[in-house]
Amino acid sequence: MKNILIPIDADAGRARAAVAEALSMCAKEPVHIHLLSVQPLVSSHVAMFFGEGELQQTQLEAGAEDLAPARALLDASGVSYTAAVKIGRSAETIARVARELGCDRIVMGREDQGLAGRIFGSLAQQVRHLLSGASDCQVIGS
Repeated sequence: MKNILIPIDADAGRARAAVAEALSMCAKEPVHIHLLSVQPLVSSHVAMFFGEGELQQTQLEAGAEDLAPARALLDASGVSYTAAVKIGRSAETIARVARELGCDRIVMGREDQGLAGRIFGSLAQQVRHLLSGASDCQVIGS
């Protein structure tokens, strides 16, 4: 059985496209889908305005909101999946989770490449770079 990781952000359209692509793969072979929301690290200057555990709870709730549309699509399709919210740098966290789960593919929605994307590379390109040479995991996305 293939393991597919789908990183989800707040863009519901991108999430729908990534889930649809993963579902098309399900028709060809058995897969297990892992949904992942990566919430950003917050500086200590910002964190000091939150009570103990309050910031993490807020981030977990935001991640759950991001995952909701993708979860609804997968629930309707009857495909087996897991969902998780992690806190960290996006590219590094996605690559680490993909390795930990033994994922064969990472399906990422198409990104609009603004100036930062052209300079630093898209998130998919960053994940590919982090996984290069150390994994057989295919990154599908822009």
